[in-house]
Amino acid sequence: MNKKLAAALSGGAVLMLVLSGCGGDDSDKKADAWAKKVCDQWQPELKKIEAANADIKRVATESSRPEEVQTTDSAAFATMSGSYATMGTALKGAGVPPVKEGQTTLDESVKGFESTSKGYADLKAKMEALDAKDQTKFAEGLKELAGGLEEATKGGKDALAKLNAGGLDKAMNAQKGCQVAMASPAASPK
Repeated sequence: MNKKLAAALSGGAVLMLVLSGCGGDDSDKKADAWAKKVCDQWQPELKKIEAANADIKRVATESSRPEEVQTTDSAAFATMSGSYATMGTALKGAGVPPVKEGQTTLDESVKGFESTSKGYADLKAKMEALDAKDQTKFAEGLKELAGGLEEATKGGKDALAKLNAGGLDKAMNAQKGCQVAMASPAASPK
């Protein structure tokens, strides 16, 4: 059951690792400068998300005890919650992006990252509430948690879509801080 959770988590955690498009167009220096401000602050957070995702996959594939799964996954959810909050703050700090409807793009993107931050905080609380001493109940709880991941990550996905639709994808992809090595695919559920 934990492998299913790891597979589901992998998809959500990696959402930040893939900004659509590739390469950049250096014709818009203002967008590049804005993207640099954001991506320089996002880089450490993207690495934390990637490491948290790797921890979840590790305990899922090592036939870990429920207590270890609970501790590891709870810590990973806390990391992800903090990272998405920091990413939203970085967007605010960079100011209004130099694109059409920049304020709306900024506001909706920040709101999306805050929503995902809250979603992971909620998952952390639910993980900590599971009874790790009762393996059957724990497995049922993991299944329920996996089902809540789509909702938890929706805000971040929507935020990325808004940034991309706003025309910032090329500028952000050109920044080293927004370029993170892709995580390997999660273990297949068993």
